[in-house]
Amino acid sequence: MRTVFSRPERWSMYWRETVRQMHDIGVGSVVIVGLISIFMGAVSAIQFAYQLDGQLVPLYYIGYIVRDLAIIELAPTITALVLAGKVGSNIAAELGGMRQKEHIDAMEIMGVNTASYLIMPKIIAGIVMIPLLVTVSAFVATLGGYLATVPTGYLTDMDYLRGLRAFFVPYNVVVMYVKSFVFGYILTSVPSFQGYYVVGGSIELGRASTNAVVYSNILILLFDYLIAVLLTG
Repeated sequence: MRTVFSRPERWSMYWRETVRQMHDIGVGSVVIVGLISIFMGAVSAIQFAYQLDGQLVPLYYIGYIVRDLAIIELAPTITALVLAGKVGSNIAAELGGMRQKEHIDAMEIMGVNTASYLIMPKIIAGIVMIPLLVTVSAFVATLGGYLATVPTGYLTDMDYLRGLRAFFVPYNVVVMYVKSFVFGYILTSVPSFQGYYVVGGSIELGRASTNAVVYSNILILLFDYLIAVLLTG
């Protein structure tokens, strides 16, 4: 990490690479994040509607539960787990391919700090774009809950919107963004390490991509628990 975050040789070169990574990680993942989030919110709303059926709990609580569940847990964690598979494997494969084809060695001979140039833009793009994607995910998840309950007759329009506005705690949004920043760092740094130090042929490259996804997912779940204990315990 000390080598990765060392001072760039040419800021313009690093800036272009960072913008490219932000586009690949952020814009390239909007569709899959949106699809997952809308079904995530819809399933949550339908299952809570089923569990509250016949109970004394007011039905507008469905909107309240879907909102807080999306903000605190589903949006940051599920989005990060999905992107660890999409973004993480891509980063590991890209860096591993460059290592195997000796592109990294050639850049080092030219005097380029390859660890910084190849990895730092990815990490910066991750910690900037992942929170934005999580924000989109939380919004789309609440929209999915609306589409699953209001048009189907489980709830009225006013009841769902009342639930969305009820018992709102702004601190939950802070927790969501703390998770987003941490997860963004994990799902870019771990695959970068796996790809940058890959040794061998195509089998080892495939193993590095797999390890990148597995280790990222394990660390995301671990830090999800630790952040929950520290910030909400």
